[in-house]
Amino acid sequence: MIGRKLGTSIRLTLSYIFLAIAAICSLYPALWVIFASVRPGKSLYSKSFFPSKITFEHYKELFTSKSFDFGHWYWNTLQIATVSMILGTTLVLLCGYALSRFRFRGRKTYLSVILVLGIFPGFMSMIALFILLKQLNLLDTPFALIFVYAFGAPLIGTFIVKGFFDTIPRSLDEAARIDGASNMKVFTRIIFPLSKPMLTYVALTQFVGPWIDYIFASFILRSRDKWTVAVGLYSQVSSNQDQNFTLFAAASVLIAVPITLLFMYLQRFLVNGITSGASKG
Repeated sequence: MIGRKLGTSIRLTLSYIFLAIAAICSLYPALWVIFASVRPGKSLYSKSFFPSKITFEHYKELFTSKSFDFGHWYWNTLQIATVSMILGTTLVLLCGYALSRFRFRGRKTYLSVILVLGIFPGFMSMIALFILLKQLNLLDTPFALIFVYAFGAPLIGTFIVKGFFDTIPRSLDEAARIDGASNMKVFTRIIFPLSKPMLTYVALTQFVGPWIDYIFASFILRSRDKWTVAVGLYSQVSSNQDQNFTLFAAASVLIAVPITLLFMYLQRFLVNGITSGASKG
């Protein structure tokens, strides 16, 4: 009995030590970037972890420097990510609802095609997308990125959303149809309110993807005034290398703010959705 308790205590102690080390490894880079953004100078290297003096000149320089149009890039990215999130989330939910609730010819083939296409990385379609966007005269426009992000979303999230919709009892749909509800009304009045956890996941992924993407943004956007923050920051790093790391750190902190706020806001709906669904049985 004593040996069993001792073994349990050792396992718990080792688990806490491992979690503490993992937390330190995860938080240390983020804290270093935050402290670097308020540290004087431009160097990557610092003698101490905490800055000896705090300054916000780097944040000011982001919006006042003539060679670094960060404010304009930030606004471009926010617009693209927001519109892509709304359209992409809507398309994913509608596709998942159709595949979960309806039986039609070619349904299994469509599911197989989505599964196969989801295996391949997105950048393999870059040449085809370039030709398509060029024919549509959408190259070097934010609409091209929205087109790519939003209409490519069902390839990634449809299977997950369908699996979630399959767990919602069909008896709710049948009861609503008896009362005269259409398919769209069943989706908006019954399925959609019960899908807060899945809506949260899809919305987060559809926002974060366009917000941090560099490959498609650099491939489609050629004009400097239409760049996103990922393309703009890479141009700053590639031109200045690590000579202005503190400015880059300040930009990184500002880029992380919308993602953090969005996660904190949607997390409440995620928890409420899970607990309310569990209480209904």
